[in-house]
Amino acid sequence: MLRVIHTMAVLGAFGAAACGATARDPGAPVYTPPSSTAGVTQAPSGPTEVNSSQRGVIPAGQELDLRLQTALSSETSTAEQRFEATTAVDVTQNGIVLIPAGSLVRGVVSSVRPAGRVDRVGSMTLSFDQMTVRGRSHPIRGMATQVFESGGIREEVGTAGAGAGIGGVIGGILGGVKGAVLGAVIGAGGAIAATDGKDVHLPAGAVVRIRLDSAVTVR
Repeated sequence: MLRVIHTMAVLGAFGAAACGATARDPGAPVYTPPSSTAGVTQAPSGPTEVNSSQRGVIPAGQELDLRLQTALSSETSTAEQRFEATTAVDVTQNGIVLIPAGSLVRGVVSSVRPAGRVDRVGSMTLSFDQMTVRGRSHPIRGMATQVFESGGIREEVGTAGAGAGIGGVIGGILGGVKGAVLGAVIGAGGAIAATDGKDVHLPAGAVVRIRLDSAVTVR
């Protein structure tokens, strides 16, 4: 109960300084999330299905799961620092793979605040602006909505068996990760804040769930 109260207090204090919503083209397809909130703190457990009637279009609002390739921390990261991630699972539409697992996504630390003596809550905001699918780059706009701990690609491929490859790191393998990262909460605008009075640390291999702010066409 104390953890829930503390988390709500951090969100309340931090949300006011976060970025607002991004305007979208009213004619663009919009993703409609499921009504149930069950599994919101669960790591990805299978391919992500695109909810769009337009072929090859990933709508604004669609969530994607990415795996960080390097560690990020509010203690050591700097504003405008570039980083890379890869898609953790296949993104499909009607059984067709639009974005294979392992596709490269580039991001930037858009803001960072290390924990200090007075304000002891470290925080950082991650933005995502480019995705490469089958050798072709696509501009995107996305922000983090959830972070999950994981043993990393090497550990999970080993669990899957020889020859699984990065594209095989899906399904029950990812379902066995540790779950939501402890000591971190994400507020409005994708800002990741510490809940335990120190810096936020995201290890390499952590899974970051992002929400797209604009539609992306992949064919």
